[in-house]
Amino acid sequence: MARRPEVYIVGVAQSDVGELWEESLRGLAARVLREARADAGGLKPQAIFVGNMLAAPASHQANLGALVAEYAGLAGEAEGMTAEAGEASGGAALHLAYNAIRSGMVDVAVVVGVEKVTDVVGSGVERVMALGLDSDYEMSEGLTPVAQAALLTQRYLHENQFPREALAGFPKIAHANAVENPHAMYRKAIHTDAYLRSGMVAAPLNLFDVAPAADGAAAVILARGEAIPKGLGHALVHLASTSLVTDRLAVHDREDPLFFTAAAVSIQQALLRAGLSMPMMDFFEYSDNTTLHAVLSLEAAGLAPRGQGWKLGTDGSLTIGGTLPVATMGGHKARGFPLGASGVYQAVEASLQLRQEAGGCQVSQPRAGIIQSLAGTASTAVTHVLRRVD
Repeated sequence: MARRPEVYIVGVAQSDVGELWEESLRGLAARVLREARADAGGLKPQAIFVGNMLAAPASHQANLGALVAEYAGLAGEAEGMTAEAGEASGGAALHLAYNAIRSGMVDVAVVVGVEKVTDVVGSGVERVMALGLDSDYEMSEGLTPVAQAALLTQRYLHENQFPREALAGFPKIAHANAVENPHAMYRKAIHTDAYLRSGMVAAPLNLFDVAPAADGAAAVILARGEAIPKGLGHALVHLASTSLVTDRLAVHDREDPLFFTAAAVSIQQALLRAGLSMPMMDFFEYSDNTTLHAVLSLEAAGLAPRGQGWKLGTDGSLTIGGTLPVATMGGHKARGFPLGASGVYQAVEASLQLRQEAGGCQVSQPRAGIIQSLAGTASTAVTHVLRRVD
C-alpha cells in the first residue's frame, strides 16, 4: 500500500479584521488567495476550498468556489467548492483540503476563509448567525448563539460557585495579545475594572465576553512535499493531522450541556493521529466565540477538571509567557470573529507562530501547536495539529 503524502502549509495571507465597508466578498477572497500564492513562491493550486458561513443569506451569493477561482485568475485551472459548517466552516475547509492532498487527488490546494458580516445590518446579523442552531427547537424559540451561551454560563456559575469577575481573565488575555497584531480589530488591553463596568449583552455575558462578528479573509496554501518549490525563504509548517467531530445540534439533546464532547473527541483524535500529546503543544488557538466557549474548550482539552476551567484565566498559564499560551494574536475576542473564516485565520496565525514571524505576539521557540474551530455551542469541532519543520 502506497504511503500517504505528508501535508505542509507553504503560504499564508490575511486581511485586517473589522468593518470592511469598502471591500467586497469576492475582492477580499481573491486578494488573500493571490497573496498566499506569492508567499508560497507562486505555487498554483489545483483545488480551492472556501470556508464561509453567511454568504448566501447575508451577501446573496452562493457558488463561492467558482466565484473565488474566477476573481483570483484561476477560472478553468482549479476546481472550487464551499465548505459550510457554521462558524467552523474555515476549519472544515482546511480539513477537506488536507484530506484531498493525503488521498493523492491533488498536489496543491488553497483554503480561503471569507466573511462579510457588514452585508447585513442591525438585528439581521443575529438572525443569520442563529442559522447554525437547531431551526425547529432553538432558533424558532428566539435563541441566538450568544443567548444560548449566556444561559449555559449562568448554569456553569451556579454549579461551580465562583465569582463572575474570575471570567475577566479570558478577554484580558485576548486583548493583551491583540495589541501587537496589526490585523486585529481591537488593539487595546483591558483591565478588570473595565470588564466589570462593561454593559451586558446577554446576562451574565457582557460586551467583553462575546467575540465581535466581523468581516475578513484569510488563506493558506497546502502542498505535498514533492510539490513545494525550493527557496521559499521561510520555514515549512507540517499540518500533521486533522479531526472533525459533530455532536447533537440541539443542546437540550445532549447528555451534559456543560461539556463539549465533540471538542474533546476531536482533540483526542487529532493528537493521536499526529502521534503527539497535549503537554507537547506550545500554544492552543481555541475558539473563544464567548468566554463560555473558552472555558469549556480548556476542559474539553483536558487542561482542567470539569467545572474548574475558569481558574486558568487567572493563574498566568495561558498568557504569551505561560505554559500554554492561548489566543496568541487576540483570538476571536480581540482579533475579531469573521465567523466562517475564523478557522483559516487560526491556521495563518499558528503558521506565523511556528515560522517565528508573529512579531510582538511571538511565543518563545514553538515546535508544535493546536488549533480548534467550534460551530454554535460546539455542535461541530474541527481540530488541527501543526508542527514546525526545520
